[in-house]
Amino acid sequence: MQFQQLEYFLAVADTRHFTRAAEVSHVAQPSLSRQIRNLEEELGASLFSRARGNITLTPAGEALLPLAQRIVADMETARHEVQELAGMRRGRLRLGATPSLCAGLLAEALAGFHDRFPGVGLQVEESGSRDLIRALGHGELDLALIILPLQSSDPAFVTTPILRENLVVVHAADAPPPTQRASMRITDLRDRPLVMFRHGYDVREATLHACRAAGFEPRLAVEGGEMDAVLRFVEAGLGIAVVPSMVLKNRPGLRGTPLAQPRLLRTIALAHRKDVDPTHTARAFRHHLMAYLTHLTRDELGEDLEVIASLHDR
Repeated sequence: MQFQQLEYFLAVADTRHFTRAAEVSHVAQPSLSRQIRNLEEELGASLFSRARGNITLTPAGEALLPLAQRIVADMETARHEVQELAGMRRGRLRLGATPSLCAGLLAEALAGFHDRFPGVGLQVEESGSRDLIRALGHGELDLALIILPLQSSDPAFVTTPILRENLVVVHAADAPPPTQRASMRITDLRDRPLVMFRHGYDVREATLHACRAAGFEPRLAVEGGEMDAVLRFVEAGLGIAVVPSMVLKNRPGLRGTPLAQPRLLRTIALAHRKDVDPTHTARAFRHHLMAYLTHLTRDELGEDLEVIASLHDR
């Protein structure tokens, strides 16, 4: 039994006409008829009743029909997947991410993806959400990990929330803690020297907004830094900073203190353009990232990070 014979059998079963079946199969009608006869001889039963030019399925044909449909469908699925994988032996993934994600869990997720698809070139753009959304809109990125809500009112983006994270206050590990309590209030930041991110960072805007909502203007010891610079300035004792909790991993020179209720939270989402279908590599990375996140343990996540994506989002 050959796969092509099953395709011809399904074409005749669908059209109930040998000539039309040959046309839709792009084959000469005698060749199609010969393949059907060969299939019938191999199975030892007639598949079609040809009485008076009216083509109907015989009981043997009726029995074969769902089996043939499943075999052909499975073969098409396999062919499609193999073609996609073959295409992913090459290609590229242009991914944008905020600096905290680059310094946090993204490296491990990308490492797993690279192990699976070593031929895919990885291009990572590290920047704030506003810059990433702009690059995504200009077609410079395939996907972007950004912070919600979007600062742009442009509805041309699809966003899938994947993580919810608490912001924490960090200080140098060799310096006295900023409080003896288990947590800090926003008002505890009043008159304390803060190391502040440059304009364009969502954490900067969230911190300034929270301080002003609490009735004070924060005292900035240093401002204008990128993520790594801010963390190094804090380690050097220049001040404290409000940062995403995930950046504390593998930073022994820093200690974090959670903020008391109401906490400062941020939601991380995976975004792509609505008017452009994601590439094979982008879809594969999305699938990989969702699987990676949903299999993280509580110990791996820590107390301040919550996965809100599900396998159904893949």
